[in-house]
Amino acid sequence: MTLTRLPAPNRRRLLQGSAALTFAPWLLRHANAADVPRFSLGIASGQPHASGMVLWTRLTGAGLPKQVTVHWELARDEAFTNIVAHGDEVAEADWAHSVHAEPAGLAPGRWYWYRFQALGQQSPAGRTRTAPAPDANATLNFAITSCQRWDVGHYAAWRHVADEQLDVVMFLGDYIYEYPSRPGSVRQVEGLWFVKTLDQYRARYATHKSDPSLQAAHASAPWLLVWDDHEVDNDYANLQGQDLQTNFAAQRAAAYRAYWEHMPFPKSARPVGPDMRIINRLAWGTLARIHLVDDRQYRHVQICPKPGRGGSNTVSQKMCPEFMDERRSLLGAEQERWLADGWDLKRPWNLLAQQTLMARYSWTDPADGGGTYWTDGWDGYTPARNRLLGTVAQRSVPGVVVLGGDVHSNYVADLKPDYDDAKSPVVASEFCGTSITSLPLPQARIDAARAFNPHVHYGRGDQRGYMRFALDAKQLQMQVRVVDALNPASGVTTAARFTVDAAKPGAVPG
Repeated sequence: MTLTRLPAPNRRRLLQGSAALTFAPWLLRHANAADVPRFSLGIASGQPHASGMVLWTRLTGAGLPKQVTVHWELARDEAFTNIVAHGDEVAEADWAHSVHAEPAGLAPGRWYWYRFQALGQQSPAGRTRTAPAPDANATLNFAITSCQRWDVGHYAAWRHVADEQLDVVMFLGDYIYEYPSRPGSVRQVEGLWFVKTLDQYRARYATHKSDPSLQAAHASAPWLLVWDDHEVDNDYANLQGQDLQTNFAAQRAAAYRAYWEHMPFPKSARPVGPDMRIINRLAWGTLARIHLVDDRQYRHVQICPKPGRGGSNTVSQKMCPEFMDERRSLLGAEQERWLADGWDLKRPWNLLAQQTLMARYSWTDPADGGGTYWTDGWDGYTPARNRLLGTVAQRSVPGVVVLGGDVHSNYVADLKPDYDDAKSPVVASEFCGTSITSLPLPQARIDAARAFNPHVHYGRGDQRGYMRFALDAKQLQMQVRVVDALNPASGVTTAARFTVDAAKPGAVPG
């Protein structure tokens, strides 16, 4: 199988810096507007299903009324000569004038174009699509992306994601970072504070979403999203922050509210206080079931933390007996059951979109006291990982591919129910993608650990970019796509290729 291009408008190039911006006409179709830009954060779509999706924008600029009527249109063609759905939404100041329109009754498995109008202005146009009908044969082209810290690099990767002609973009966490910028940063975020309040979270999202390359990626295809920690607070777990803040529930409520305001989630996902449901499932024709999970909101707190702190630590198993506590869960008991009960035994593929590296990754020899592990990821919840992969083995779940981010490195690995058992079979394949910009561990440290983790076939921390996938009923193909995040005009190269056969778990080069 080859990586194919989907039917789409002409491919586009975006030049940053002092060069001009050049997009396809459908991506930059503006009417003559008033002086105050009202769509400066762009547009987006997400949560595609066979009969609809969510269309998103947020009105911007001073002097907005408390309520603004926003008109939206959805067309079969980029010229908007065949409009098939339209409607009005009320953008409210209480929800940052965000818009979450939900067209329904659409034809499955086809592309559409959409746009918004409000206050005498028209937004850019975006391209979106519905999922194939559940009984339709299908292919799937998608990318996994994560970790786009604003101040340590440029969003060159998003220019190329927008150019890939994808069916879906999966964003797997850390859309914003809550840190202030350091002196000498590549570019500065707004303010000198750690983000904690609703207004601060809103401002930080506005900074990130102002980037034209990110806006182009959003406008090129529908997105499926899960969050990780930095949308709220580094290494937070459930209702515990890294600094053991006494008001963390209020901080999480503000963070979740701002997240919903800035992402293409449906109205039904609107958060209530510190709670928001992002877990979801999507059938992609007869090809695959996509499972999206949340490894932050329901988890047990990390084991053996640093004194006086919450969050992660890197500790040896022999010094921390809690490693093997069967009661602990990364997903929470209810979500564990939801996932175990929802594996698809008929379709050839099950794609698990989650936040971090699932494969065991010891920094020392596991034969010496069990190994040394980072406690924020799946290694800190070993029994929960064993339960998940044990279910996959027991039920012979077909085509399980685990997709992750978080660790700012590219990893390709085999997944086993028990890494301490030499006879434990490979039951799933893992692709954990690097960051858009965020900084990694030194490559020398990753290389030194490879000997202790023979199930990891690829490990590179010196790469920024994304992973690009092409999936059909027989095979998955992956490309490691790499950019120079310090160069806003960077090209993109393919650093590695791997394939997985539907009939046999485990990735192989080529």
